[in-house]
Amino acid sequence: MKKLLMLSVTVLMLVGVVLSGCSTKSATTNKDDKGSKDIKYPTRQIELVVPFAAGGGVDLAARSVADYLSKEWGQPIVVTNKPGGGGIIGAQYALKEAKPDGYTVLVNNNSSTTMYEAGNSNPTIKISDNKFVSRIAAGTTAYAVKTDAKWNSFKDFSEWVKANPNKLTWATVGPAGFSAFAVAQWLQSIGVDYSKTKIVSSEGASDSAAKVAGGHVVLAVHTVGEFAPLVEAGKIKLLAVQSSERNPIFPNVPTTKEEGLDGLTVNWWTGLSLPADTPDEIVKKWDEAVAKMEKDKEFIKHLEKIKLEPAYLNSADFSKAVQNETETYTKLAKETGIRK
Repeated sequence: MKKLLMLSVTVLMLVGVVLSGCSTKSATTNKDDKGSKDIKYPTRQIELVVPFAAGGGVDLAARSVADYLSKEWGQPIVVTNKPGGGGIIGAQYALKEAKPDGYTVLVNNNSSTTMYEAGNSNPTIKISDNKFVSRIAAGTTAYAVKTDAKWNSFKDFSEWVKANPNKLTWATVGPAGFSAFAVAQWLQSIGVDYSKTKIVSSEGASDSAAKVAGGHVVLAVHTVGEFAPLVEAGKIKLLAVQSSERNPIFPNVPTTKEEGLDGLTVNWWTGLSLPADTPDEIVKKWDEAVAKMEKDKEFIKHLEKIKLEPAYLNSADFSKAVQNETETYTKLAKETGIRK
């Protein structure tokens, strides 16, 4: 009886070891399967959301991306413009209202990310609401006035603003948008109180440029490419560009440094982001596709055509750059009174 009991115990122990081994193997297999899983994406239409009006740099970049990736993936990609709130209406739609499944993608820029958070003490959309995918392109900042304006140099214009800050009217997509930070940094450098100038709301770069051409505002600050159509049409003129070298599109326009203003650093970029809960596998799919796209000669030519510069950053580097930029702009916003 004693031998039979011992035999039963031994058998039970062996069974337990076998079952435990099976369970471990099963768990390992499942884990490995999950790690190597190649999701089927995309399988249907994708919506690229541009939180600004059609015709601006973000919109043009979005259409270039849509054209390339729709062919690459064999799925339709549509661009939807949702302007308003300095880019926040579109960002809210893409990051908070849409499903985090990769089929609604935000094409953002500084205005709807770093500058918005820096300029608002209680932002509706935060950096943490984004899963940053890739940076796509960059653009050189330019200062534009009406063609028949009395100033022919940025230095003379700056001197006029120093003497008449209350007469300076300028367009921006929002009180904490791209133009606002560029103007605030410039005014700070010449010793002018930002709050004494007058902001006029616009829906995007094309609207801002039109307001200058029509005499509704004195100044607009956007990218060289966004101003190019009206400059070439003789409706507006550029007083300066904000870069280390003159821009090849308008080589006769001096840099802000040449005009005696050093240390102006605000420049424009556009990139892609997804809702924070989007699976990493989908983010990786997008980042890999964008990395390939940014090496494509035809895509580069298309960027040059719309007067933007390729400026790819992968997801990790893009996220880090956004965090650093947010810190820099938060400091500027507090110093100049942008932050509310």
